[in-house]
Amino acid sequence: MSHMKGETITVRLEESMIPILDEVAKRSGRSRSEVIRDALKRQLMRERLLQLRQRAMPYAERVGIYTDEDVLKIVSAERKPSS
Repeated sequence: MSHMKGETITVRLEESMIPILDEVAKRSGRSRSEVIRDALKRQLMRERLLQLRQRAMPYAERVGIYTDEDVLKIVSAERKPSS
C-alpha cells in the first residue's frame, strides 16, 4: 500500500452505491479509497479535457476543424509514411 500525502475529504455516497463500491474493491483487490480515488481522478481528467476542448474550439473552427473526424484525418495524414 502506498503512503500518499494529501487532504482527507469526507464524501457521502448514496446507499445504493455502497454494495457496488464494495464489489468493485473486492474484485480488484483495492480498498474503497483506492477505487474512489481512481474514479475521481478519471472524472476530473475528463472534465479538464472537456474544458480544454471548449477553449480550443474557436481556434480549431477558424482553421476548418469541426469534428473529431476532422482531427483524425489530420493526425492520420501526418502519420502516413511518405512514398
